[in-house]
Amino acid sequence: MTRSFRNFIILRILLTIPMVLILSTIVFFVIRVLPGDPILSAVGPRVSEEEREEIREALGLNRPLVTQYVDYLEQIATLDFGDSIVGGRRPIRDELAEKFPATVELAVPAMLLAAVFGVVSGAFAAGHRKQPADYSLRLASVVIYSIPIFWLGLMMQVIFSGWLGWFPLSHRIGPEVDLTRHTNFYIIDAIITGNWNALGDVLLHLFLPTVTLGTALTGVYIRLTRVNMIEILNADFITAGRARGLPERRLIYRHALHNTFIPILTLIGLQFAILLAGAVLTETVFSWPGIGRYLIEGINNRNYPVVQATVTIFAMLVAAISLIMDIMYAFIDPRIRY
Repeated sequence: MTRSFRNFIILRILLTIPMVLILSTIVFFVIRVLPGDPILSAVGPRVSEEEREEIREALGLNRPLVTQYVDYLEQIATLDFGDSIVGGRRPIRDELAEKFPATVELAVPAMLLAAVFGVVSGAFAAGHRKQPADYSLRLASVVIYSIPIFWLGLMMQVIFSGWLGWFPLSHRIGPEVDLTRHTNFYIIDAIITGNWNALGDVLLHLFLPTVTLGTALTGVYIRLTRVNMIEILNADFITAGRARGLPERRLIYRHALHNTFIPILTLIGLQFAILLAGAVLTETVFSWPGIGRYLIEGINNRNYPVVQATVTIFAMLVAAISLIMDIMYAFIDPRIRY
């Protein structure tokens, strides 16, 4: 590792810390200026005032604001966000440990589907510029980008689950399937326990939400790849390659596509961070028990600690993935280090 690369990594890490701190501070104060009593909204009016005060004291909401903020920073440092107001007062860290793997299991294949299909299609459109294939893919990318994801998910459910009956309607696994859970990643748990029946059921449940989410992201990749590929295909080194008689397919998919990878990598990092921060609409439509749906339930129930913890985790995820992307840029293109 060169000195410039090492200094670049250290600088980016140091810049990430205040970014997370600022985002977390905004979350802390915005939640506390919202109107209404979160305890009353969460437990309902039937609970006596004494019981509400006990819950408020247990959560530390009756302490001075400065004390609450210091406690909140300690929670971020230890990733211990206390207990949920509703649902049996379970530790939020345990609930996040159950919900987050579901979102990862949905986000990773959806991102792979969108990136692979979108990048290949965009490169193909650029290589056939102003031809019917190019116009068709450009039109398809606009249509895909314009379709509301909740509508696309509902249509997937109606066609492939309701009419054809090929795939389950919702959830991660069928209620009749027995799966021993070690990691809460159902695919991994099914493989390590050798439960192939459960693995097949999990993959069937995963198919529709993955295709829905991946399709919704594909249009962006098609347009971004096409625009950058057209610019690269007009570069001097591509012209020189054509003059030497290199096949057009090799010039497009090996040389030109390699040089457009940095903006594509940027989009992959940002989109993946957004997906991990909760594919809220997809998880809601398919009743997918991920972190996005967990946030929506927390908002609906005015579950104060859950909303605070989940949004903070979102901010930390986005910051961490942005840091990883910056380091990858510097590794791919040494000019960025300077």
